[in-house]
This record gives sequence, structure tokens and C-alpha cells, in this order.
Amino acid sequence: MAVKFRAGQQLVSAVDTTTVIVIKASAEEYTLTCGGVTMAPAGEPVPAAEPDPSLMGGTQIGKRYVDEADTLQVLCTKAGSGTLALDGKPLMIQAAKPLPASD
Repeated sequence: MAVKFRAGQQLVSAVDTTTVIVIKASAEEYTLTCGGVTMAPAGEPVPAAEPDPSLMGGTQIGKRYVDEADTLQVLCTKAGSGTLALDGKPLMIQAAKPLPASD
């Protein structure tokens, strides 16, 4: 189920405890999954679902996750055991930007 995401939107997983907040999103429609199951907006009923065992790499609280094209960026606010994926491609933890030298 492809949807348009907006900054500030909170999403929850149907397979574990993962919760994320959208930081950056393009105007296109995408499908964000956790453990292979589509994530739902917070506050909406989330039916229990069986995760895909191959997509159970886990999420880390406080980390930003992005896709290769940097079209979607989410912040993990509650960790879980599922892997976040955008349109079937796993998201990566965004690398920290180096600080400028203080010479």
C-alpha cells in the first residue's frame, strides 16, 4: 500500500515495537515496511501480522534511517526487531556528518 509521507508523521510497526517519525519525505508515494509488513500511522488500529524472518535485522533508537536515493528519512523513536524497508529495499542508518576541524 503506497502512501505519501509528510514530515512529522509518526508510524508504528505491526510486527514489533518499532516506532518512527518521518523527518524528510518526497512528494511521491512509497511503501514503508518493518519486518516485511506495512507500517501504519500512529493512532490507527494495527492488525497483528507475521514478520518476514529474512527482514528481522532490528532497528536502533535515536538513529536516522534513509534510502539510497535519500527520498525518505525517518528517525527511530522506539527500537524493535524488524528491518525498515522502502518499497522492499532495506533502509540504511544515516552516517553522522563530520564536524569541522577546530584548529
